Amino acid sequence: MFESVETAVARLAELERALCAPEAAADPKRFAALMREVKRLRPIADAFSAYRAAEADRDAAQALAKESGADRALHELLAQEQAAAEARCAELSQRLRVLLLPRDENDDKNVVMEIRAGAGGDEAALFAARLFRMYTMYAQAHSWGLEVVSASETQLGGLKEISFLVEGEGAYSRLKFESGVHRVQRVPETESGGRIHTSTATVAVLPEAEEVDFALDPADLQIDVFRSSGAGGQKVNKTSSAIRVTHLPTGMVVECQDERSQYRNKDKALAVLRARLYEIERKKQEAEIAGERRAQVGTGDRSERIRTYNFPQGRVTDHRIGLTLYKLEAVLDGDLDEILDALLAADAARKLEAAGAEK
Repeated sequence: MFESVETAVARLAELERALCAPEAAADPKRFAALMREVKRLRPIADAFSAYRAAEADRDAAQALAKESGADRALHELLAQEQAAAEARCAELSQRLRVLLLPRDENDDKNVVMEIRAGAGGDEAALFAARLFRMYTMYAQAHSWGLEVVSASETQLGGLKEISFLVEGEGAYSRLKFESGVHRVQRVPETESGGRIHTSTATVAVLPEAEEVDFALDPADLQIDVFRSSGAGGQKVNKTSSAIRVTHLPTGMVVECQDERSQYRNKDKALAVLRARLYEIERKKQEAEIAGERRAQVGTGDRSERIRTYNFPQGRVTDHRIGLTLYKLEAVLDGDLDEILDALLAADAARKLEAAGAEK
């Protein structure tokens, strides 16, 4: 492990020298790439520095204990200091192991998210709208940008489906755990008998793919311009600027009518299409390399029920890790970090266990 840590620390020093060179600032893309790598390696260097300091404290306490003679009180004090330093070493050693785990190559990417109402009719559509509000508030809390690509609304204010982009540092690394079936249990306002209804919505989380990740062949695309109609998201336009992109080889269709600009709608539609096709290709490659591996915590598949929102009990339960929180309203207001932190920790533990089994 320490050989890998020292390699990372040496690489960090090399990157910092490169960033100071005049040519680095002259190339914004290269500068941004260097900064991303620095940000990834900095926590490893900091943890290693803290580990060495704890190691020095432990060794100093041990040496003083040998030289302290028969002073019992001093012996006990030094023994406590040594134990504390050893515990700190163990904690930092574990942190370094986690930091050295292979990273998901998509973690730094922006996200394409899609929410669709599932079983439950109007109640499912209202739940889908509540989930969209939850992710909107979470994105705002993290200063991430969120743009609607397309939306199909119901007369009651629900959402049959919605596609949107989330742009921000670390967006995919956290939101990727949201992919799957979300279930709600509550008494609908229209229910006179007070019976609890169960409805579902599916959430898909895709890393945004750039041209370098997945290039679209213009010959494979059919692009139609049409006039938006009905409830189609925010700022519904009255001009013929809505865009429908059809990927001819797969028949996949993406529409965008959220912007007044035809060109902006086209860009957003292509971003969603590229992300969907990239995800299909990525899963195919993973299957070829190692079979259908279980990604993140659980499969992350849309058919898997991942979380239940129970209104009568005011609780949220994530079924993948058995976590239950009695703060339903806070979670639906975007307070997702406690759940996502627990999922990240469980994912790291699983990867550590897998890495240990391979040795």
